[in-house]
Amino acid sequence: MASATSRSSLIHSYNRLPVSFVRGEGTRLWDDQGNEYLDALGGIAVCALGHCHPHVTAAINEQAQTLLHTSNLFAIENQEKLATKLCELTGMEAVFFCNSGAEANEAAIKISRLFAQQKQITNPRVIAFHGSFHGRTMATLSATGNEAVHNGFHPLLESFLHLPYNDVSAIEQAATEHNDIVAIIVEPILGEGGVVVPDDGYLSALRSICDSNGWLLIADEIQTGAGRTGHWYASLGQGVRPDVITSAKALGNGIPIGACLTQGIASTLIKPGHHGTTFGGNPFATRVALSVLEAMQQEDLLTRASNAGLQLQNKLRDALHNRPEVTDIRGRGMMIGISLDIDCTGLVNLGLENRVVFNVAAGNVIRLLPPYNITDAEINEIVRRIADSVNELCQNQETDDPAGNE
Repeated sequence: MASATSRSSLIHSYNRLPVSFVRGEGTRLWDDQGNEYLDALGGIAVCALGHCHPHVTAAINEQAQTLLHTSNLFAIENQEKLATKLCELTGMEAVFFCNSGAEANEAAIKISRLFAQQKQITNPRVIAFHGSFHGRTMATLSATGNEAVHNGFHPLLESFLHLPYNDVSAIEQAATEHNDIVAIIVEPILGEGGVVVPDDGYLSALRSICDSNGWLLIADEIQTGAGRTGHWYASLGQGVRPDVITSAKALGNGIPIGACLTQGIASTLIKPGHHGTTFGGNPFATRVALSVLEAMQQEDLLTRASNAGLQLQNKLRDALHNRPEVTDIRGRGMMIGISLDIDCTGLVNLGLENRVVFNVAAGNVIRLLPPYNITDAEINEIVRRIADSVNELCQNQETDDPAGNE
């Protein structure tokens, strides 16, 4: 396997894998040793159009030769165009642009604070969920329902009430016990939490609870958004329009951009001086995001994401049906999880040896987030390589413990 270039001058914030990619095209990546891989992770749900998509590359080249940055002190035509496009596609009313998913969620949380102020609630709570992930800033870290992510960063913001995911009764109970709740923040599908798909009707129930109690519904669609589940945003695909939708990742196909989409009262709360960003919504990032949305429409990639996702799930079930260690294969569109009941240590490295890129979420779930424009042949090959990787892991563990003892 290729060795990653030494990066001893970097803060040790990542346990990096022993591969360094130097080139990409479509669903394929090449490392610095010339080895070719199939990318079933897409930069963690970012490269929805694959690598070096020609329409996006052309937009990058054109805008890089025109104008990169002016600041939000001035009108930015591409920003206006992108906001209009997103509102047309979603039925939302207004957009704030930033640089990442965490920043989009920060904007959403600040909107909930302004909403609380309007309601004269001085110590507001936002309901969040166990297993969730909303970012690494202090506010989004506090919203995240994962104690392992919290370790080392206490005291956290005390504004979040964490409840079980996919449990409507727990929210209804909280509504009777607390009079300071102002919002719910929810991932339509838990991503980092292990590709957990809630029951049909769950988001609709949350929308009804928010309406009944005068709360905001915030959909964190950093991972599920921009077409990932076969809809522009997963909540809209469930027939639910949140008050706030946060978006990033696939929106820029690799160029950093985040967006906080609002409707109704949530569109009226931020005033000049309340929030801002130096780089957010600059001419370059917004032009690239426009090209991403254009390509998705021109190539009907939402339909492709939906159909290819079903195809990938079905083929994975066929390939892994004889493995009792595989307990579930689930997902929507091009967001798929393969749940295992064994130790998955080393599985990602086995995948790299088999020249397929994926990661493991929640300790035991293979997470697949491939490009929407993946070919049928690439789907077949990804399935074969993942099945080989899973079979090798299971066989290695059987060899280590032939008696089946724990």
